[in-house]
Amino acid sequence: MEPEENDPLLGNEDSGGKNLGEFGTCWMMDATMKSTHTSSTHVKVDRPIYPQTMLDEAYRCKSQQAYPLDIRCSECNPGKMVKSMIPAIDWLSRYSFKQDLPKDIIAGLTVGIMNIPQGMAYAILGNVPPVVGLYMAFFPTIIYAFLGTSRHISMGSFAVICLMAGKTVSTYSSTYSLANIPVNSTLPYAAEQSGTSYSPIEVAMAVTFMVGIFQLGMYLLRLGVICTLLSDTLVNGLTAGAAIHVFTSQIKDLLGMNVPKYTGPLYILRTYIGIFENLHTINYVATFCSAVTMVALIINNEILKPWISKKSIIPIPIELIVVLAGTLLSRYAYISDTHNLSVVGHIAVGLPEAAAPKLSLLSLVALDSFVISVVAYIISVSMALIFAQKLKYTIDSNQELLAQGVGNVVGSFFSCLPFAASLSRSAIQEMAGGVTQVASLFSCSVLLVVLLWIAPFFEPLPRCFLAALIIVALKGVLFQVKDFFRIWKMSTLDGITWLVTYLTVILVEIDIGLLVGVFVSIVTIFIQGMKPYTCQLARLPNTDIYVDSTRYTKTEEVKGVCIVHYAGGLNFANRVYFKKAVHQIYKECAENEVNLVVKGKSTSDDDIENGKIQFIILNLSAM
Repeated sequence: MEPEENDPLLGNEDSGGKNLGEFGTCWMMDATMKSTHTSSTHVKVDRPIYPQTMLDEAYRCKSQQAYPLDIRCSECNPGKMVKSMIPAIDWLSRYSFKQDLPKDIIAGLTVGIMNIPQGMAYAILGNVPPVVGLYMAFFPTIIYAFLGTSRHISMGSFAVICLMAGKTVSTYSSTYSLANIPVNSTLPYAAEQSGTSYSPIEVAMAVTFMVGIFQLGMYLLRLGVICTLLSDTLVNGLTAGAAIHVFTSQIKDLLGMNVPKYTGPLYILRTYIGIFENLHTINYVATFCSAVTMVALIINNEILKPWISKKSIIPIPIELIVVLAGTLLSRYAYISDTHNLSVVGHIAVGLPEAAAPKLSLLSLVALDSFVISVVAYIISVSMALIFAQKLKYTIDSNQELLAQGVGNVVGSFFSCLPFAASLSRSAIQEMAGGVTQVASLFSCSVLLVVLLWIAPFFEPLPRCFLAALIIVALKGVLFQVKDFFRIWKMSTLDGITWLVTYLTVILVEIDIGLLVGVFVSIVTIFIQGMKPYTCQLARLPNTDIYVDSTRYTKTEEVKGVCIVHYAGGLNFANRVYFKKAVHQIYKECAENEVNLVVKGKSTSDDDIENGKIQFIILNLSAM
């Protein structure tokens, strides 16, 4: 290997460097054990050696100049900063009203109609009045439309987040009348311990405010990278386990039965025991209505929707049809009064008055709110990434924190629960042709009409219809348990992470499950770093392709050469493993060489020492 003629380190007239020819020849001896040959094999490598100081001098290394703080601040462009914080300024200036507006109108109206039943149903999960779900689909969604970077996700109520917030609401709110605010039974103990009685709305506002504050804090600290720390495996197990919580919470309304409310570890197990102990309280009319509703929804989702999607971009608003049917049956057939069905109850008309969250509540709900802020952000960003990758655009993970944080802070002043992206509504928005977040603005217009004039119409709606709607909407998340087997086959450690997270969420709590899942993920990363994948490479016959010799049959080893593939970092934690792995692979290579010559004899260490392995090649391309 000859050096280049114009190399500045070899004394060229333009370099000013010293002639390093005397350093340019080195000898690499045989990198193996002792050889039985009379003469050693040598490889001559003739090239210039570059000491760092001479390299810097010859090639004029650029020094890293530190600019004073005042210079760096003076170079900031306020216009660019505003455009980066409000992405809508950029994409609205390029918005095509002729091509994009009709698509966004259709998508927005479709999603707005979906928001009516879903918002009411998910608000009940949050132990707040159903109208809160409509507020969530209006106020935070407007904020996100201007500050968010995803073009297709539909923000608003989401089952898992509403359930997590609902647990905090039930813990810190005082007892209230089910006739006035139809929610699940509450636990007044924590409220009594705090010395003050709080309504469910006040607790919900405090939770939402703290969620927004935490997300804004993460934005200021540029912690958008947190979405890369929580693996898809962890999020999959977390949401699958949380779906079991949602399903369990809806059995009471689904069957119209009386079930005591339990809390603490194993509360799901105790809830199912309570269900079996109270089977005699089942309301068969509510059960029948729930069954018919679920069958109608499943037929639409599994049969009609795929067929209609080939002919029209607008799906059948089956959720709204079900809600309207239940409301009409209750209003004009009196099934609720006749058969003692629980109904939605009073729904306030108009927009709520702005009110500040109770400061005395903020410290009480801070820990729960932090967990909710992380889970809501991870779920929303994960969905945003799905659509961004599919439609080939990028999102800003830090900007997403700003959008969600501001949306939650503003929403907390208008009686909202924490909001997040909904996969079902987002999929419909994209399938219906939505191009930008203008679709969300038209969705908000539908909600505004409902809030101002139509909302009281849904007051007699039996809650069993909403429970059936929630359970069918969770079908995809509930069936994520099937992903465990795929994950286990791909990686045992990832499978352990999924299983531990899933079981902890179910048996203990969602927030504890998140913490345990993060801990297990860190441990698995450490284990993978301690013992990286190491193997011997061998050649496939008649090719130049080298593969793991233990995974493929009929491979050919290069005579006299042992090729070791090491896929991982090399540091103090795994240096011992690296040495052992290389020595073990070398020993196996030497045994193979000896066995080719000495067949039928047991291989000794002397045989290996005198084997024919001439070179060890370390393939560190994956390091």
